[in-house]
Amino acid sequence: MSVPDFQSFFKPLLEFASDGAEHSMKEAREAMKEYFSLDSEDLSELLPSGRQRKFDNRIAWAKSYFVQAKVFEATKWAHFKITDRGRELRQQGHDRIDIKVLNQYPEFVEFHSANLSKPKDNETEKNGKAAISETPEEILANAYKDIRKELASEILDILKTNSPQFFEKLVVDLMIALGYGGSLEDAGKSVGQSHDGGIDGIIKEDRLGLDAIYLQAKRWEGTVGRPEIQKFVGALIGKRGKKGVFITTAVFSKDAVEYSQNIDSKVVLIDGRQLAEFMIDFNIGTSVKTAYEIKTIDSDYFNED
Repeated sequence: MSVPDFQSFFKPLLEFASDGAEHSMKEAREAMKEYFSLDSEDLSELLPSGRQRKFDNRIAWAKSYFVQAKVFEATKWAHFKITDRGRELRQQGHDRIDIKVLNQYPEFVEFHSANLSKPKDNETEKNGKAAISETPEEILANAYKDIRKELASEILDILKTNSPQFFEKLVVDLMIALGYGGSLEDAGKSVGQSHDGGIDGIIKEDRLGLDAIYLQAKRWEGTVGRPEIQKFVGALIGKRGKKGVFITTAVFSKDAVEYSQNIDSKVVLIDGRQLAEFMIDFNIGTSVKTAYEIKTIDSDYFNED
């Protein structure tokens, strides 16, 4: 048989993880291979890009959707285990688990459905599937957004397992990529050395050092509240600093964001999602896997006037 569609992996993958143990993706692939009785020819089938096996890709996406639905927990890089929600899903007794079933979870709806166009009122369902209301370019663009969101989630999962020293190095790389810090050597010497009153480092705003930017880097889970930002701003004032950047793997509370926007000092907040987006944009810890070009007609070429 050929490799099943990725939703067909949902239920057997859930059953595989039902023992409650932590499993690797390698273990999951082996289990799914045996479950679907796939041979070497089936497993050698590649995606249209030719860069990855279809089998590996579909299992990875099935796991990813379960993580977004909070059915699985990503314990560390390429490892996962079932959650209490996952056990409850299993007890629901579905003959087949697919995206419609996962739509019962608001976290999954926010992740997946936000980028999908809803069928218009005059569109009907054909063969049990909703009519497609998007152009091929829209579908490609939305697929890109999903892939980017998943990559950002993977980046954050990895960052939360890395050491504080690695996070400080990342801060250096990010500030240099954004055009701050002078040279890499200068920035590297300045970050991670201070730890003075809520400040983790001081870097140059430019190569000439015309102004200084104060940094706070927090590799946290959960939410960074207003008190932490107030502490950072107080440290800035103590240093007579006017500009600061607070970087975290967590999220900022609404009060923290509003406070940072209504003070004299210029404080930029970079939460985990924005940090991951910057890393993708500037190829920090990421690389281009496949590039697609969307082409259109060059009207000047065909003009015979």
